[in-house]
Amino acid sequence: CQRILDQEVNDPKTGKRIVMAHPAYDQCIKASHVFNLLDARGVISVTERQAYIGRVRALAKLCADAFVQTEAGGFVA
Repeated sequence: CQRILDQEVNDPKTGKRIVMAHPAYDQCIKASHVFNLLDARGVISVTERQAYIGRVRALAKLCADAFVQTEAGGFVA
């Protein structure tokens, strides 16, 4: 998720920077799903649980911030 958001992708026709918020969000959802599977099986300890939740939450926030920077999110260049 983080790598997708860090990529510099420029449109060759317009020269605009392309923010790939949706593929990054897909990876965030996968990370959340894996966390839920591990948590349901009791693999994650109580102390590690908060750290994992924080990491997935931070990824979701980055994806939301990236979406706001797109035209669909209302960004006007």
